[in-house]
Amino acid sequence: MQKIDFEALFDTLPSPYMVLDRELRYVEINQAYAATVARARQDLIGRHIFEAFPDDGESGRLLRASFQRVIDTGQPDTMALIGYAIERPASQGGGMAMRYWSAVHTPLFGDDGGVAFIVQNTVDVTELQTLKEITTGLGSEAPAPGETSLLQRVQEVQQANLSLLQETSELRDIFRQAPGFMAVLTGSDLTFTLANDAYQQLVGHRPVMGLPISQALPEVRSQGFVDLLETVMTTREPFIGRSASVVLQRTPEGPPEERFVDFIYQPILGPDGQAAGVFVEGSDVTDRVRAEEQQKLLLDELNHRVKNTLATVQSIAAQTLRTSPDPQAFKQAFESRLMALSSTHDLLTASSWRGADLRDILSAEFRPHGVERYKLEGPDLGLSPARALALGLLFHELATNAAKYGALSSPEGCVKVRWSVEDFDGHERLVIGWTEEKGPKVRPPARQGFGSRLIERSLKGELGGEATLEYLEDGLRCRVVLPLD
Repeated sequence: MQKIDFEALFDTLPSPYMVLDRELRYVEINQAYAATVARARQDLIGRHIFEAFPDDGESGRLLRASFQRVIDTGQPDTMALIGYAIERPASQGGGMAMRYWSAVHTPLFGDDGGVAFIVQNTVDVTELQTLKEITTGLGSEAPAPGETSLLQRVQEVQQANLSLLQETSELRDIFRQAPGFMAVLTGSDLTFTLANDAYQQLVGHRPVMGLPISQALPEVRSQGFVDLLETVMTTREPFIGRSASVVLQRTPEGPPEERFVDFIYQPILGPDGQAAGVFVEGSDVTDRVRAEEQQKLLLDELNHRVKNTLATVQSIAAQTLRTSPDPQAFKQAFESRLMALSSTHDLLTASSWRGADLRDILSAEFRPHGVERYKLEGPDLGLSPARALALGLLFHELATNAAKYGALSSPEGCVKVRWSVEDFDGHERLVIGWTEEKGPKVRPPARQGFGSRLIERSLKGELGGEATLEYLEDGLRCRVVLPLD
């Protein structure tokens, strides 16, 4: 069977045809088009259509808009009537002649699924001189019978088409700019026919138009979404998903990214009642899901902290009661220790319980005694809530003891606190030195007090640290070593 020469067929078609690329430059024309516009092929190929045939008026605007609709939608566009001035050849007297056409613009798609070329086919809808005389009123001859009504009907059709195109354009803009993601998949292979800006953003602005979903978004098949779409096509029943996890390749070289979406797959039914496609609509709720997860985490953490605080208060009450000789002494000691706990809580609350600075904790304990009574040396260091609470109570006991029996009980006495972060076998540890100077002579206590028990319970038991106390003649010394996170 002899093969058809499609190139020769295109060139010999009796109706004018031309092909433009996406930049509206001529790629090819046939003989009928060259004869219609009175231009040679070599004069047009590679040139921009509006450079070859400039028109800054209404006709040029309408023609540009039609080309753009084809590029944007991937659908053919019809112009029922358009007037366009064409330069006449010198053999016909030169000058410009107004021609009226009915034009159809058809897209040709490239390998990426996007519109690569536009094919235009035009038809002369009436004789040139008659249309010129009817529309401009410059001629002396009256329209032939039927010409006026014919033109009127053509103009009415054109106006109706323009109104329809305007409504379609507005609906397309609403669809494109909708805040939720939307897409239309058609055919048994679920090919992308429409996708709005929000959907393009969700999938990383990949070229999906004109491609089956398994090819456009290959990662979603293994996650079950293609199976869901095929089920909707088969059963013709919608499917609703809530906070569904989907992993998407949102950038060409980036890692897969998990997003959470609310969505609905709605079958599109044809005249025969069968599913012709699926309308996809939904919203990216990743921020909401992450916020709910964070809220749950915070509530769990709050419950944990409340339990720990209550246990600490219970321990303070029991230890204070055990070492207090009378109710009044118990009241003073207990309230003092609760205030120390509260002070550290205030520091942690100011940072949303992310932690507290060691210098701030010490300053809060020494503030009632005056800045001249203490000296702090060490780097700025943030502590976790558990470490901040434990050290806050420890410093309170040391400061209270110094005010009663140690350096802060005499006018010349002072307390120096130095700290540093040191490496112990590859792990960082906080080392704190508490030194009292110029105070009265101190002696070891006859029995274990609250501070000693606090060291054993909080520092050693819960935090893995240790502390040593030295009762020297020139003042108390305490060394604390505490592992850091």
